[in-house]
Amino acid sequence: MASQSETDTTEQIDVPGDIHVPENTSAARRRAIFWIGVAFSAYQVYTAAYAPLSSIVMRSLHVGFLLLLTFVMLPGFGRRHDRGVLFGTLLGVVGFAISFYHWIFEEELIVRSGDLTQLDIAVGIVTLALVFEATRRMMGAALPLICAVFLAYALWGNYLPGAFAHRGFGLDQVINQMSFGTEGIYGIPTYVSSTYIFLFILFGTFLEQAGMIRLFTDFSMGTVGHTRGGPAKVAVVASGLMGTINGSGVANVVTTGQFTIPLMKRFGYKAAFAGGVEATSSMGGQIMPPVMGAVAFIMAETIGVPYVEIVKAAIIPALLYFGTAFWMVHLEAGRLKLLGLPKEDCPDAWAAIRENWYLILPLAALVWLLFAGYTPLFSGTVGLAATVILIFGMSVALRVPYTVLRIVFWVGLGLLSSSFLKYGITAVFVVIALLVAINLIVNGGRAVLRQAVEGMAEGAKNALSVGVACALVGVIIGVMTLTGAATTFGGFVIRLGEHSLFLSLVLTMITCLVLGMGIPTIPNYIITSSLAAPALLAMGVPLIVSHMFVFYFGIMADLTPPVALAAYAASPIARASGLAIGVQAMRVAIAGFVVPFMAVYDPALMLQSGTLLDTAYVVFKALLAIGLWGAASIGFLATKLPWWERVLAAAGAFLLVAAVPITDDLGFLLCAVFVAVHTMRWRRARPGMARAA
Repeated sequence: MASQSETDTTEQIDVPGDIHVPENTSAARRRAIFWIGVAFSAYQVYTAAYAPLSSIVMRSLHVGFLLLLTFVMLPGFGRRHDRGVLFGTLLGVVGFAISFYHWIFEEELIVRSGDLTQLDIAVGIVTLALVFEATRRMMGAALPLICAVFLAYALWGNYLPGAFAHRGFGLDQVINQMSFGTEGIYGIPTYVSSTYIFLFILFGTFLEQAGMIRLFTDFSMGTVGHTRGGPAKVAVVASGLMGTINGSGVANVVTTGQFTIPLMKRFGYKAAFAGGVEATSSMGGQIMPPVMGAVAFIMAETIGVPYVEIVKAAIIPALLYFGTAFWMVHLEAGRLKLLGLPKEDCPDAWAAIRENWYLILPLAALVWLLFAGYTPLFSGTVGLAATVILIFGMSVALRVPYTVLRIVFWVGLGLLSSSFLKYGITAVFVVIALLVAINLIVNGGRAVLRQAVEGMAEGAKNALSVGVACALVGVIIGVMTLTGAATTFGGFVIRLGEHSLFLSLVLTMITCLVLGMGIPTIPNYIITSSLAAPALLAMGVPLIVSHMFVFYFGIMADLTPPVALAAYAASPIARASGLAIGVQAMRVAIAGFVVPFMAVYDPALMLQSGTLLDTAYVVFKALLAIGLWGAASIGFLATKLPWWERVLAAAGAFLLVAAVPITDDLGFLLCAVFVAVHTMRWRRARPGMARAA
């Protein structure tokens, strides 16, 4: 039986980027937040479907909605959100109002580009200040402070000594770069946030409301729940599946973790290890195709490659990442002699699929469109529309009395929806409008419609932390472009790499991990990719591999103590310290530290070079290295390992990382020695173990 502490409702989680309305929010303000969120989502869907505005206007209004919703949700200046409500709300209204400046004066701004008026400068300064403050309220002080340092460098960097000094820029030049171009707060990250990211977050929200979490959980329980250490394996599988629809690590922790962490603790895993497994698995959602985290969309736009190419590069490392987590919990279960759940207590996985197979259709359509070459914006719009049609259609179909009539209804609905191919997105909106009208009159239909409207509001709130981060990190991109600082830093990395590529990679890794102590994955990737990825590219690392290297360690930063956002998100659920959870997460996520290095030394791991045989060889090496790392880290394989066997396994795994014949040969040799020694010791100990049992 679970202890009371394990079954109690967990306390509210408060980590940077966690979206919740403060408890002391008045009913009137809650209604305002709700309808602003609905309007925000409606605006995003409309602009995605019809693109009626220019790109800069669309980005500006997106930022305006972000400011309005953030300041209305969090109007207080400090931790007490009940103070300064009126002033905070006024800031949101001002931010939203001046977002129309780009729309109203669009032609004039184009004509006088680079020659700002006093009013332009005032609007630019106010917008920039509001973006800084909104991000601070939403995500804490770390990211605004880092961006403020870059902004100060743009304004006064000409006074610095040495190579990092620039020629100097006036206030009007800096504001023009930050607030009126497409390389500041309205840069590529904001563009991606206002198009792909928002739609995919809304898509995930609707799928969750339709019951996808329950389907994933039942499937995971049915497939691996009864195996050795089953509860932890359920966490790995469920979190990996959840990552295909939400791509958010912290959100994944606080959804699947509410179920999986208490389950792991109840069956014998220590609290910190249970939290570490969930944090590791949840962060992997950002690298799990087909719907990866927001960084994948930003990466595709930044380096100018189709999103599907990012997916192809990520698929093998993602499988290795989750395979590692699976292997680690399997070994830990063996070390602790933990069994799985009774098979009769586990749901039938295939029965869950048969009952809820229709929930997979929108995700399948999305994947097909992405791999067929359609843009993420188009694919996301169609996937979202298909989800809405599915939800509204199920509400109507459940009220149809006969199976034959239900079949006729679904066939007719499918034919109506297929008119999209001829008449475009308007046909889909007409179908949705018809389903809305029917749901207004059928029994129980209004509740479904109400849930859909709530999903629009919830999706907008879920997009806030990503949106404000994307807007603010545009400051860093703008400063890099204006001053050329990236070239200076890149030159330093390249000079280091002339002597050792490994040292350059380690420096890049440390940069990612240190930045990640205070900021989420998105700004971490944008900052580090601006600084280090071009340098790695100059040293011969393929384009996608160099950016994926940075991306992976941005994710690892959320698991690495002392500040590990995913670990601290799991802390109140596991009732263990975030530091202890972070330490365990690093053990479980060892592949996240090893695979990026292997991909740099052999890009075939990310399908960027070589033949199919080359890829098979490096995957075999990676699996072998991961197996050895796991045994060394957990201290168990067929039986417990003495310290010298753990050292032998770790040395063999380390040698297999580099794609150099001599290190490969030594790695395989040490692996063979380890397996032989361990097998002999296990066989000698087995009779005694059998008698003890």
